[in-house]
Amino acid sequence: MDDTAEAQAGGGGRLRRHVPGKLRVGGAIILALILLAILAPIASPHSPTQINVVERLSPPNAVYWFGTDEYGRDILSRVLHGGRLSLTMGFAATLITFFFGVPLGLIAGYVGGRVDNLLMRAMDVLMSFPPIMLGLLILAVTEPSMWKAILAVGIVYVPVVVRLVRSRTMELVHEEYILAARARGEGLFYILSREILPNAWPMIIVEASLRVTFAILLAAALSFLGMGAQPPSSDWGLMISEARPFVNQAPWLALGPGFVMCLAVVGINLFGDGLREMLDPRLKGKGAT
Repeated sequence: MDDTAEAQAGGGGRLRRHVPGKLRVGGAIILALILLAILAPIASPHSPTQINVVERLSPPNAVYWFGTDEYGRDILSRVLHGGRLSLTMGFAATLITFFFGVPLGLIAGYVGGRVDNLLMRAMDVLMSFPPIMLGLLILAVTEPSMWKAILAVGIVYVPVVVRLVRSRTMELVHEEYILAARARGEGLFYILSREILPNAWPMIIVEASLRVTFAILLAAALSFLGMGAQPPSSDWGLMISEARPFVNQAPWLALGPGFVMCLAVVGINLFGDGLREMLDPRLKGKGAT
């Protein structure tokens, strides 16, 4: 018993030592951005909506670290508050994607036959559209808003998740524990939720961490095109769109939100890659060397 406990403790220690550096760096970046977004009312040096015509288009200085926009509003304060919108849009859209994509992928991969063929043909139709065009098509029929943009982005990436989960389900469906569950007479819901899903979770978690990046970028693109968050919101994509007429005169208007958006994307990608190395058995040896 003591040897077993010691072995388990040693295994836990090895796991902690082999946490990839990417995971730690990416996690630190994400945590910092989330905390800054949550604490934006406290961390912001100025009000994001305060108009000061005297200070309009001021370059970065000791008072306005990221400069001011065409209305004299502090860009740093708007970037911090914009993190709430941009990160919320990215994470909420990813939740929608996996809420629909995971069950459909499980059903398609397990049931097969006509159900699988019907679902995959529907996914093929959705995947035939470029993501930005599909998002615009979904939003074009109604008035643009942030929550409609979140729904559109979530729907856009459902086919990718369905195919991924379907592929993993098809790998697991012939395992002995699945055959044993069938022999016991377990129903479809039990097998999918208690047998297949727990063994697909590592892949789903890794994909979700990476899918947030695409969701943030697509949501920002929709806001840039005027189909996402609406003025006077300080969404990062919308801020870059509003900076277009002043790019030559005041490039800092776009550099502030662009830099933070790139930082978020890099952090999430590092976190996702590190998570994949830690959870994927085929990569554990590579990560340790």
